[in-house]
Amino acid sequence: MNHWLGLSIEYANQRSYLDDLFHVYPTIPDGIRNVDADSWQRVEAAFDARDNVALLETLFAFDLFPIKDSYVAYLKRDRGAIARNPATVARLAGRLYEMGLGKIYERCSEPKETNRQIGPLFRRWLRSQALGVPPVRMEEFIATSDNAILDAGDAEMLRFAREHLNYRHHKGLDFVARFNGRYVIGEAKFLTDFGGHQNAQFQDALSTLHAVGVDAVKVAILDGVLYIRGRSGMYESLNGPLADENILSSLVLREFLYQL
Repeated sequence: MNHWLGLSIEYANQRSYLDDLFHVYPTIPDGIRNVDADSWQRVEAAFDARDNVALLETLFAFDLFPIKDSYVAYLKRDRGAIARNPATVARLAGRLYEMGLGKIYERCSEPKETNRQIGPLFRRWLRSQALGVPPVRMEEFIATSDNAILDAGDAEMLRFAREHLNYRHHKGLDFVARFNGRYVIGEAKFLTDFGGHQNAQFQDALSTLHAVGVDAVKVAILDGVLYIRGRSGMYESLNGPLADENILSSLVLREFLYQL
């Protein structure tokens, strides 16, 4: 097995993995969503008047609609469908009246889901100099041959990899660095559970490892449930076809980079 993959599995199963990982992914929910006072007054007026159309139209303008229903997205994207489908509108409005204004407000102001906040956290962690060097902008990254981490947006990272590292894969990158004269590229994922979307995220990160002809070391910086022994197809694949790949936890990334 790849040394760094084995070390990551050992870390996750024998040390304070989650406590330490919280420094990388401090998934504390944001504060409640802001609900515009004027918009909320219109909600209250429509609610009190039992104006189904006005109630839906006003709530559609909020970041979060207060009920989950398979027909809501359609109505939000085709407002003309509201007039054509009075029974659906009445059904949704009935659920809202049943909830009451207090519950509607509570739902509309709920924090963002934690898994939707994870994306920027890895790069924020890099900016803390956890890897021993501060990330730098493109001009400085290109101008020197020193150890460095590229601090850039998705498009800029992808462009650098294509122009300088012969990266032809369609996937974007979360990590571009240079250590001991060698370039390193990869994606970073925090897999919080087993199942459909998380499995897709797992495969997404692995696809970068399979890009051919790249003038860089390719890594998949993965954390989460995939390291739990014997609990999923993810773990089985780590001990099977993926055993020799550069798959590693962010918590051993620093050591990996300095030994290149």
